[in-house]
Amino acid sequence: MFSQFLEIIFAFVKAFVVGGLICVIAQVVINFTDLTAGKILVIFMLAGVVLQGLGVYQYLVDFAGAGATVPISGFGYLLANGAMKGAERGFFGAFTGALSAASAGISAAVIFSFLMALIFKSKTKKN
Repeated sequence: MFSQFLEIIFAFVKAFVVGGLICVIAQVVINFTDLTAGKILVIFMLAGVVLQGLGVYQYLVDFAGAGATVPISGFGYLLANGAMKGAERGFFGAFTGALSAASAGISAAVIFSFLMALIFKSKTKKN
C-alpha cells in the first residue's frame, strides 16, 4: 500500500519536473528574445515533432507522462506519432494519422471554446 503511494508521488514529481523544465525553457526564450508568443508556440510544437521523428520524445513521455504530453511540445509529439503510425498504411495515411491522433483534443478545444463564447461576453483589453 505504502509503496503504491510512493510510486504515485514519484510519478507526480517526474511529471512536475519535466513539465516545469519545458516551461522554464519557454520562459527563458520569452525573456531573452523578441519572439512573439505565436512564434514560440510554433517552435515548441515543431520541436515536439522533430524530437518524436528522431525517436527521442517517446522516452520523455514514457518517463514523465503528462509532464511531457500536456505542454504544446506534447501536441507536436502527438501529431508526429499519429503521422508515423498512419504512414504504415501508406502516403495518405501519414496525413490522416496525424489528424486522427489529435482529433479528440482539437474537437474538445473547439467545442469548449464555442460553449464559453456562448456563456461569457467578450471584452476588449484595457491598456
